[in-house]
Amino acid sequence: MRATKPPGIYLFECVQGSPLSIRTCQALVLILTFISYASYHAARKTTSVVKGVLDPKTSNLGLLQWPRCLYLDKWHTADNNTVIYGGWAPFDSRDGTALLGDIDLAFLAIYAIGMFFVGHIGDRVDLRILLTAGMVGTGLFTAAFGAGYWLNIHSFYYFLGIQLIAGLFQSTGWPSVVAVVGNWFGKRRRGLIMGIWNAHTSVGNISGSLVAAAFLKFGWGWSFVVPGIMVALVGVMVFLFLPAGPEVIGTEEDHLKKSIKNKTVTPLLEAQTDAEEKAVGFIEALRIPGVVPFALCLFFCKLVAYTFLYWLPFYISHTAVGGEYLSDSAAGALSTLFDFGGVIGGILAGYISDQLDARALTAASFMFFAIPALFFYRVYGSISLYWNAILMFITGMLVNGPYALITTAVSADLGTHSSLRGNYRALATVTAIIDGTGSAGAAIGPLLTGYISAKSWTAVFTMLMVAALVAGLLLSRLVMAEVSAKVEAWRSAPASDLPVSSVEEA
Repeated sequence: MRATKPPGIYLFECVQGSPLSIRTCQALVLILTFISYASYHAARKTTSVVKGVLDPKTSNLGLLQWPRCLYLDKWHTADNNTVIYGGWAPFDSRDGTALLGDIDLAFLAIYAIGMFFVGHIGDRVDLRILLTAGMVGTGLFTAAFGAGYWLNIHSFYYFLGIQLIAGLFQSTGWPSVVAVVGNWFGKRRRGLIMGIWNAHTSVGNISGSLVAAAFLKFGWGWSFVVPGIMVALVGVMVFLFLPAGPEVIGTEEDHLKKSIKNKTVTPLLEAQTDAEEKAVGFIEALRIPGVVPFALCLFFCKLVAYTFLYWLPFYISHTAVGGEYLSDSAAGALSTLFDFGGVIGGILAGYISDQLDARALTAASFMFFAIPALFFYRVYGSISLYWNAILMFITGMLVNGPYALITTAVSADLGTHSSLRGNYRALATVTAIIDGTGSAGAAIGPLLTGYISAKSWTAVFTMLMVAALVAGLLLSRLVMAEVSAKVEAWRSAPASDLPVSSVEEA
């Protein structure tokens, strides 16, 4: 299905009398996709904040990542002056924490499974329509979870079913936004641009926590309804203004002609064949060189990253730092340094990979350096607050750097790989395969940590270091191919004609 021009852009061009420029469209794409996926994460973050109200015991386990004082004071509803910190059946029972864990696991599982199917669909339909449907659906079912507050629903299966459907709609986000951005930016600039753009994850997590915590005092249902409305409204903006690719506004041909004539402008995509492209199938996408190794690498990258996401505040609050134990509030605040490090790591990984033209080498190097960082954080992070903060920031930078690189620039590169012979309708499918595999690791890591941490945190960090090692080793063949290609290029080229970046390896 060919992408269509957004109504908002059509009206703007009618008034202006000329098509939008390439730069304007690229800026619009970056802004809209950034806000889109940030709103996805904001809606996803809500449950971790509200857990302390649904099951007050959760806060005692350190699972909440936002200051306890924001929602565990004696707040009352406006209608009946009922204290809301006493819990919400069925989550306030003896096994309430386990029920909340089951909901989280179900969400991540359906999200990972849905990713594969959505990616396959994304290369066959208009990405703008797919993303709009996903955001509106996410908003609807996020709000439906909160509606249980006013409807006085206490059925576990209601909340489980809502989260399963919400997870399915959430799976539309990542393949769609990466495919759209990949359509608008050439390979040479993807690493740095997508590294900066990938900060939407942290922005969404922080904004989601703020919004959910702010509305808890009016009743926990509002903490779901407001983010749900927000993501749905952004979905409407996407429908009105997001150009899924250069061809929908008629700028691609002019840009390619200018690139070929001047030989100085990087094309958005390589020249395409005149024949009608057919969407790439799942098996064909798996055969693209690099897809399987990067997908398996991301499995272990996200295993490490999501273990920190779900368990870092708990670990900090239960580990003496400088001889003292931090409060839940202080531990939650301190843990955000891991996310800030991840933002810097994503930008650095993208920039370095652009300069070296070596995605696998960059990702593997980051993961190998993450091993001593994890070791030092476990051993020396308890010396003082300053050492803990510094080592946590470095660890976040090294762990999240390759995670950001693989889910953005690498996915876009492989979705437009030369083996496709000019057919670029594989971006969403490739992104779904890679991030879907990674999401399985995101579900398994926190689950294993829950069992292992009961015996030893040293064992948890050993698991994380082994995972980082395996992630790096999975890219060893690609790293050797990149290094060999560069050595061969340097040997064969005259000294005056050495390229700035090596050509794409076969």
